Amino acid sequence: MRKATNHLKKSDPILAAIIEQVGPCRMEFGPPEFHSLAEAIVYQQLNGKAAVTIFKRFAALAGEPLTPEGILKLTDTQLRSVGLSKQKSSYLKDMAGRAARGELDFSRLPEMSDDQVIKHLTQVKGVGVWTAHMFLMFTLRRPNVLPTGDYGIQMAIKKHYKKRKMPKPEVMAKIAKSWEPYRSVACWYLWRSLDIKTM
Repeated sequence: MRKATNHLKKSDPILAAIIEQVGPCRMEFGPPEFHSLAEAIVYQQLNGKAAVTIFKRFAALAGEPLTPEGILKLTDTQLRSVGLSKQKSSYLKDMAGRAARGELDFSRLPEMSDDQVIKHLTQVKGVGVWTAHMFLMFTLRRPNVLPTGDYGIQMAIKKHYKKRKMPKPEVMAKIAKSWEPYRSVACWYLWRSLDIKTM
């Protein structure tokens, strides 16, 4: 991590100031498996506390760690009883079905390129590019991901890079050019910068 932060400090003075304020990078990673992607689906469009509560109830019902079999044995009524919407229940069932049939293969992901991983994961209903980006960053530990669709990253770039409106993906990519090959670490710092009141 030190190599990454040193590179970012040298290549971008704005980011250097953020790193100075935030302190050491403490990215947390999950294991690259079915359980992590199911968790990402549950967490979509929910705030932290609600997501944690629903996920805990869901995992207690399906069994931990989550497996395709554990999800497929649950009825729609059971899924709704833990607070999952009809839509999310259908996403989780679709993912479990694909994994059970071998269409979704987590053991192959580490060898795939970022683009191949995105293509492989987005075949699942309800898994969009943003979810695939989060999986690349926090599960597969890919160091150079730039989730241009992430609202927090857009906000942080708008704020720190003095943009009048929300930056478009091409603007974000241009700013992030100097962060390569550590764009994931830069993004972690941008997210953290939004939590610090003085910035």
